[in-house]
Amino acid sequence: MGSHLDTQPTGGKFDGVLGVLGALEALRTLVEAGYETFAPIEVVNWTNEEGARFSPAMTSSGVFAGAFDRAWAVSRRDRSGETFGAALEAIGYRGPERCGAHPLSAFFELHIEQGPILEAEAKDIGIVTGVQGMRWYEASVVGQDAHTGATPMHLRKNALVGAARLVDKVDAIARAHPPLAVGTVGSLEVKPNSPNVVPGEVHFTVDFRHPETAVLDSMERMLFAAVAEVCGPLRLEATATKIWDQPPVAFDAGCIAAVREAAAQSGFSAREIFSGAGHDAAYVARVAPTAMIFVPCRDGISHNEAEFSSKEQCAAGAQVLLQAVLNYDRALAERHAR
Repeated sequence: MGSHLDTQPTGGKFDGVLGVLGALEALRTLVEAGYETFAPIEVVNWTNEEGARFSPAMTSSGVFAGAFDRAWAVSRRDRSGETFGAALEAIGYRGPERCGAHPLSAFFELHIEQGPILEAEAKDIGIVTGVQGMRWYEASVVGQDAHTGATPMHLRKNALVGAARLVDKVDAIARAHPPLAVGTVGSLEVKPNSPNVVPGEVHFTVDFRHPETAVLDSMERMLFAAVAEVCGPLRLEATATKIWDQPPVAFDAGCIAAVREAAAQSGFSAREIFSGAGHDAAYVARVAPTAMIFVPCRDGISHNEAEFSSKEQCAAGAQVLLQAVLNYDRALAERHAR
């Protein structure tokens, strides 16, 4: 059981944290009750799930699942130049065991929905059946720094103009694949970033998401085409590089059934739901049976300081997490007894 504790620059107190503390509470409940499970129970806090400091997201669960090479992951650098490995070393988080060295019989992750569906439908629990596909890109547009007052408009190589038009293209590409596609430019760095200098260099990120790989392929082709289409006439050099490709994920039917049964046993209303956000469970699903449990969050707001779920909603999620783990553990024991 588990989730993550890292957050976004303007993140709230529930995204990730609920899953770790809910798992800890479930484990404490088992210990206090003297309940012995068939399989050992662990609580995990996955490092760098958000990817806010070190890109891409879900780095540690990706290494655990074999999606990322460990050497590549620890070499990732933040904006200051510090590597992921050095940051882990500095806080004492590089233990002796190789990441992914011991197998899991199953993984359950509790999380806030990060969307408005459960609240709108007055459902207590979301039974998560899978996670949509996600692709991240890093783009650079290079022109020429120049004086804003002394450089005529027709002689400028304004990198920010090119980047701005590409930002609009990203929005248009997502809108061209309704109703499920989304596209976002969430990070943009302008150089030299001075009021009286024509920007000569811009770096930005692109985030595309959709439940189908074919649609993501189409969006990617349109992005690469847009880079050439926009920047060529402006006499700008531009590149777009895919840095992360998370295919759509379907969770394990047995784990989903354990969550569905747990919600019913606990007396909570529930509905099946597909996750629009990425989670560590998406990578763990590659190496172990996995499922997730959602609880509502107010107004569907997340990655924001206003993020909120009530104590009652959090408690309901923790209860379903505990019961789902017990349900799956009993099924596991029965299979091994045959």
